[in-house]
Amino acid sequence: MKRLVLPILSLLAALAFQSCEGLLSDTGEEGTISVTPRTYSLSSEAGKIWVDVKASGKWTLSMDFGTGADGWASLSDASGSGSKGDVRLSYEANEGESRSVKLVLVSGSQTATATVEQAGASGSSSSGQYGYDVAPANLDWLELPAMVQGDGRELLIHDMSGGKYRYKAVSGERNWTCYWDYDNRLSIWVAYPLNSGLIGSYVERSEAWSYDPVFGDNYSVQQNVSGGYLDGNNGWYSRGHQIASADRLGSFSRNATTYYGTNMTPQDNSFNGGIWATLEGKVRDLSKKCDTLYVVTGCLVDGAKYYAKDRSGNKITVPTYYYKALLARGASSMYATDGYMAAGYILPHDSSIAKGKYADYVMSIDDLEQKTGIDFFPNLIKLIGQEKANKIESAKPASWWQ
Repeated sequence: MKRLVLPILSLLAALAFQSCEGLLSDTGEEGTISVTPRTYSLSSEAGKIWVDVKASGKWTLSMDFGTGADGWASLSDASGSGSKGDVRLSYEANEGESRSVKLVLVSGSQTATATVEQAGASGSSSSGQYGYDVAPANLDWLELPAMVQGDGRELLIHDMSGGKYRYKAVSGERNWTCYWDYDNRLSIWVAYPLNSGLIGSYVERSEAWSYDPVFGDNYSVQQNVSGGYLDGNNGWYSRGHQIASADRLGSFSRNATTYYGTNMTPQDNSFNGGIWATLEGKVRDLSKKCDTLYVVTGCLVDGAKYYAKDRSGNKITVPTYYYKALLARGASSMYATDGYMAAGYILPHDSSIAKGKYADYVMSIDDLEQKTGIDFFPNLIKLIGQEKANKIESAKPASWWQ
């Protein structure tokens, strides 16, 4: 599958660091080398990110902690040969002041560096304007991916009631959460638990297209989805759910939340009603074969060229890829580890694959993380430990997922 480009924010961050310390110190006949973390700003919570190494020959990669305490971060690879996009940087929780580490790549006579900073617990805040900059430390829901502090996106939480006012407190029966991107005016991902009880079977589609009450009466920062999208610079797109309407049929209010603008992205109609709808149905079937299926449905906007318009004339970025990250708990399978197993799917947003097979796009969570730059299911480590969590995320998906 084609390698995805880095998120725009990461590229801007990279340029900022290059300007202050120089990403490349010299260039030789071997070709330019570089070391590029997927993000340069880490939250104070423990986690992991991917690092891209570009080189044509043998290389070594080390960490310079400067005058600060060392040992709080580690690399999966200290040496190699040729380009490698799946070097993993793991880091511990930071209970003190902010800190940084410099990655130093050496290949032949060339040296490249990049600095990563981790926020300190004492000076950081999880609060956002309408939700959270990053998830509060006590919010350990398994479906939540890792978030990046200060990236301009917010975690928005929705309960089952639908609510008339913005929902910010962590209380009530959890429904779904989203990572809202103000610049692209859509959710980068929507995360939610799924099982027979949460799906329900009492109501039909509510078709209750509406603004998201989490924003209160501020309509200028969200989507006006009532009536459908207007043509943008590439024609018409349908309103594509991230958490499907059919995933919440237990009551009208539950179903109505899936019609908020924060759950919508502009989707090619044949893709939406074809391979993507088939995958959504498969996910619901899988959720009935285990205790709970933790789902992350998301999109990538890297390299996006097109936009649709909502009914207020706002531009909504048309995603370039869609993906699902799935973690099954209580699955009856010989491939499960401590009762958990996982898989991911990533599909190009292209009408040419509308009649294709979703199984052609299945992969391990590690592979999906490499392609998206997102750390999925970080809270699993707290339950079963790093070693077992790594085994689950690196496992090749069994036939159960296909």
